[in-house]
Amino acid sequence: MKNMRQQVLILAGSQAIFQSISVLIMTIGGLAGALLTPDASLVTLPISMASLGTVLVMFPASLWMDRAGRKTGFITGTLSGIVSAVISMAAMIQHSFILLCLGMFFLGIYQAFAQFFRFAAGEVALPAFRTRAISLVLAGGVVAALAGPFLASYGSTLFNVAYMGSFLFMAILASLGLLLLSRLHMPAQPGDLSAQAGARPWFRVLSQPAYLVALFSGASGFGIMVLGLTATPIAMKHYGFDLSQIAVVIQLHILGRFVPSFFTGRLIDRFGVTTMMLAGILLLLAYIALVLSGVTWGFFAGALVLMGIGWNFLYVGGTSLLATTYSAAEKGIAQAANDMSVFIFSLICSLGAGPLLNTLGWKTMHLILVPWIISLVAPVLWLIWHERRATGPALK
Repeated sequence: MKNMRQQVLILAGSQAIFQSISVLIMTIGGLAGALLTPDASLVTLPISMASLGTVLVMFPASLWMDRAGRKTGFITGTLSGIVSAVISMAAMIQHSFILLCLGMFFLGIYQAFAQFFRFAAGEVALPAFRTRAISLVLAGGVVAALAGPFLASYGSTLFNVAYMGSFLFMAILASLGLLLLSRLHMPAQPGDLSAQAGARPWFRVLSQPAYLVALFSGASGFGIMVLGLTATPIAMKHYGFDLSQIAVVIQLHILGRFVPSFFTGRLIDRFGVTTMMLAGILLLLAYIALVLSGVTWGFFAGALVLMGIGWNFLYVGGTSLLATTYSAAEKGIAQAANDMSVFIFSLICSLGAGPLLNTLGWKTMHLILVPWIISLVAPVLWLIWHERRATGPALK
């Protein structure tokens, strides 16, 4: 039990470091892009390149870790984060938009491997502790809420070259992550021929009702979050807020995303996974309502907090639901298909954030999200009906 908790804490620390880097990039990525390109519609392209890198590497990363092990994969991903930081610093020095996009692509490789931290937590934990272990790893993002925006803001003016200091902090964080992961010890997973023989065909795994609902809900929640978060710094700058004010809003959003992880697992155990997912959908609708209500600092902050909590309930709920749909022999394809779908949504939304904001404006781009969010209710209700019809009212 002690060793299990230690490994979960290592994964939580690794997640905290990765999320700090992710939040740092979300804070200044669009602003750095705006500094290097004259085309307003391309300012979010560097962030989109990170999503593209994740989409392209997700499947190879998952399948390779099935063979080489989680630790090897996580170290590879973290090394990619260091490479990303170095290239991005060079981009700012050379004033090269293409180099910045390349640097963000390598960040996407880091992100592809980091997405499996939460799955690894489920693998090191005993079944009774699994949901809480996943929540605890995601709760590592609380550190990111404090570190990411601060390092982005402080580093942006640390040198004469704008944002170079921010990317330097990114390299330092990734290096610390490398040291932490060197102490990770994953338990042996069933990988013999008998385990592989028990694996179902991939289409049977991916076509399960619970799997499809978990995938669609998680991917939608992530896409909506990325769209809003990518556009927020640019919109706030348009409305006259400075980087320090923007950074605090991002901090509050990240706290909204990850503080609930300390108790989301318990709420799922008590009320059921689908109930928490429905609560997440309602919170996303509340986020849209606040966005439409005003553009003062308070409305930005309140909206981003609600969006963060809504994302947490959908994402933790979806991850917990997903973990019930596959065996150890099936986890490679099941996890990779889910997370690749998540980042396809993320890529589309991050690519769309700049053009939508530039064309429609802050409020209208959110108004068109309402039908998408409402559409999330039907699959969850369908799953409740399907499970109760099949096994009785065991799934809340």
